[in-house]
Amino acid sequence: MCMNAEALRKMLAIRPFEPLEVELSSGQVFHVKHPENVIVLKNTLVVAEPETDTVQWTSLIHIVAVRKHQTSLPASA
Repeated sequence: MCMNAEALRKMLAIRPFEPLEVELSSGQVFHVKHPENVIVLKNTLVVAEPETDTVQWTSLIHIVAVRKHQTSLPASA
């Protein structure tokens, strides 16, 4: 089942925004830290990463999972 553009837009519109991970069929993961770094087109997802000055494009049919970004918790002493 491929990701629907409208469902992805709804996930990005949730406030307060929580960073997301978008996993592709290739195993590659896009990290979405801010919703304004993403453009959702009819069949395409565009993710900009300002820290590395890169832009990544993928077809929505390649998205296999979208989940909240898992942050590492500090180990307790």
